[in-house]
Amino acid sequence: MLKIAYSSIYQHPLPEGHRFPMLKYELIPEQLLYEGTCSPANFFVPEAVDEKWILLSHDAEYWEDLKNLRLDPKMVRKIGFPLSEALVMRETIITQGTIDCCHFAFENGVAMNVAGGTHHAYSNKGEGFCLLNDVAVAANYLLAQKLAHKILVIDLDVHQGNGTAEIFQQEKRVFTFSMHGKENYPLHKEKSDLDIELPTYTQDEPYLSLLYETLPKLIKSQNPDFLFYVSGVDILATDKLGKLSVSKEGCYRRDEFVFEQAKMNNLPIVVAMGGGYSPKITDIVEAHCNTFRLAEKMYF
Repeated sequence: MLKIAYSSIYQHPLPEGHRFPMLKYELIPEQLLYEGTCSPANFFVPEAVDEKWILLSHDAEYWEDLKNLRLDPKMVRKIGFPLSEALVMRETIITQGTIDCCHFAFENGVAMNVAGGTHHAYSNKGEGFCLLNDVAVAANYLLAQKLAHKILVIDLDVHQGNGTAEIFQQEKRVFTFSMHGKENYPLHKEKSDLDIELPTYTQDEPYLSLLYETLPKLIKSQNPDFLFYVSGVDILATDKLGKLSVSKEGCYRRDEFVFEQAKMNNLPIVVAMGGGYSPKITDIVEAHCNTFRLAEKMYF
């Protein structure tokens, strides 16, 4: 059975008119249940992550400041959410969700988090709607527990996984691959193990050709035993922050190919949703739901 991390805390209240589409976290599970792709049994509610796992990826000083709501106001502005106890709790639950998904992926081949993919969180700071880097924390958890020896992070969100690149810059057991918009946030890019920068308005075929060519070679050369996939749907042509021109069908084919590669190579895969900022919330929800539909169809 497909196991999906979800808690009602994922949908966090934001000031009126805020540009982050927080509503998607409520609508994704609702849609999957409504259409019958999933039943309540597919979903599990994570608890808050133990801080010892946070501290494998994040500096103690940053975590203490975050936990005690003492972050510099400038950093809070860069994060883009008003800082609160509930927001920090939300982040710790999302992060544990990604860790829990790892165990389900070992059992079932795949597991998914309705939130997560918070790849702009660095070891010592947050930015871009990200406070804790759930994928980094989960990857370091797997290494510390000796559950994985070589991890490949496949980050196909439209924005570079700059925080993930920084956290793992000295860690050879984690290979970071980010395929993202060249002219997009963040202005200053970090150095992933492999960065593919896409020109503005890149469409389905060039996008998919690059992915089809790159991912099989990466899996062969790196020989990972575990995959994390950040499946942002901000590559869509409809996305107001994306600057690419990928169709919903192209996004579907992207996810399908990543799952095909994972299955073909018998690699457990954990999927975190990443971003999506289309003006119509239905475009965001539909593209995200496609990722869950594919996992259900291809694995179960």
